[in-house]
Amino acid sequence: QLQLVESGGGLVQPGGSLRLSCAVSGFTTDYYSIGWFRQARGKERERVSCISISGHYTDYTDSVKGRFTISRDNAKNTVYLQMNSLKPEDTAVYYCAADVSGDYYCSGDESPYSYWGRGTQVTVSS
Repeated sequence: QLQLVESGGGLVQPGGSLRLSCAVSGFTTDYYSIGWFRQARGKERERVSCISISGHYTDYTDSVKGRFTISRDNAKNTVYLQMNSLKPEDTAVYYCAADVSGDYYCSGDESPYSYWGRGTQVTVSS
């Protein structure tokens, strides 16, 4: 059973940075793509970023382009989301999810992601 655990959330001032980690366990290979999603209070969950199996393909939602960077370290079974220049509107619970379908790229939709972590809270406030 694939398990994902997020960490690295917290309270940060506007303009600050955080690095989220998604530790993956219970899978014998690294043949999965990872998506980061977030859900703010009272809003629908949205896809923030994703990274392909190889790590060569990444994608970001427009609101975080140029500020967030996704990466993966397959030796550590961990995917990272470096978040810079944080804004109050980035406040949300952040989730990582795994797509094990073998897609060459990574999906912007939730449906292919069959394994989810429990989330980590990110609060951007002065």
